[in-house]
Amino acid sequence: MISSIQLKSCIFALKLNIVEQFIPDFSIDLKAGDSTWKSPSNIALVKYWGKKGDQLPANPSVSFTLSEATTQTNVKWTPKSGADAKKTFLFEGEENPKFGEKTFRFFEKIKPYAPWLDELDLIIDTNNTFPHSSGIASSASGMSAMAFNVMSMEKQMNPNLTEDYFYQKASFLARIGSGSACRSVYGGLVEWGETPSIQSASDVFGIPYPNPVDPVFQDYQDTILLVDVGQKKVSSTVGHGLLKGHPFGESRYQVAHQNLENLASIFQSGDLDGFIKIVESEALMLHALMMSSQPYFILMKPNTLAIIEKIWTYREETKIPVCFTLDAGANVHMLYPAAFKQNVLEFVNAELVGYCQKKKYLCDSVGSGPQQQ
Repeated sequence: MISSIQLKSCIFALKLNIVEQFIPDFSIDLKAGDSTWKSPSNIALVKYWGKKGDQLPANPSVSFTLSEATTQTNVKWTPKSGADAKKTFLFEGEENPKFGEKTFRFFEKIKPYAPWLDELDLIIDTNNTFPHSSGIASSASGMSAMAFNVMSMEKQMNPNLTEDYFYQKASFLARIGSGSACRSVYGGLVEWGETPSIQSASDVFGIPYPNPVDPVFQDYQDTILLVDVGQKKVSSTVGHGLLKGHPFGESRYQVAHQNLENLASIFQSGDLDGFIKIVESEALMLHALMMSSQPYFILMKPNTLAIIEKIWTYREETKIPVCFTLDAGANVHMLYPAAFKQNVLEFVNAELVGYCQKKKYLCDSVGSGPQQQ
């Protein structure tokens, strides 16, 4: 009989092997080339909030990959022309060293898994389909697009890479740059984080949600009401850090596991009432954790609360299964089945647009994932 200590040792060894498989074992000989990837953002249903170790999630999460909110990144590479590799970062065609800093820190972090980056001059040109500072998280789409370009470099040197390995390592790399980015590597529903209810789940990369999903969730809509499009008050890194020692942190992690487990039957059956209860409670719990941390923050605005109350009233009166979720900010994501799109947009334009900054909102939906251009 295996002891608990032996079992933990076996699990640790298995995890180590998962990571070691991403260290290249071929000769680094990269010729000039270029690639372009377009990768989407995502919206979490069960929230990732709290880290452990090196950019690993304290609890599992699941998200819808979006369709229209995307980042497109082109990378041109040549063998370095001098002693040090030269790296140029362009945002929307203009050189932007400040925006490039995060990408270059990312390159440093992934050096063991992509050592060729030190041997290349790079020109990186990236742009978003959504306005900068629109309140849509660009780190997920941006880091996943960048990870795919790094994998295109590896593919040039090692053409025999399998598709599964290509995408799995892209998710692994994207996670190092931005945790939620690992979920933007696949389309539809994507799960990230170890949980007893999904045997194939991993802390080091995301996976396509493996359980049955009713068709109603496959074209779900996300109308994003832009309440506040300014700079975030609290960075994601700071926000995750506030969960360490939080009085409700451990309870939160247990709830996340339970919600993910409960969603399995909800996704399979198309239970929209059950979906709404979990998604809205997850959003409110995220903000409750921020309000009860030390230091504490209120990220919602008065108009956020006004919109939520309007959604609740509309749902009660019309029986249309529209709900809300929130990221770590004031903007409201309205989620609903595609069959009700016209009704919901009429409601938005009649009653909600006045609560949006400059009356702006974005229309999105569940998408099929990244695309090489």
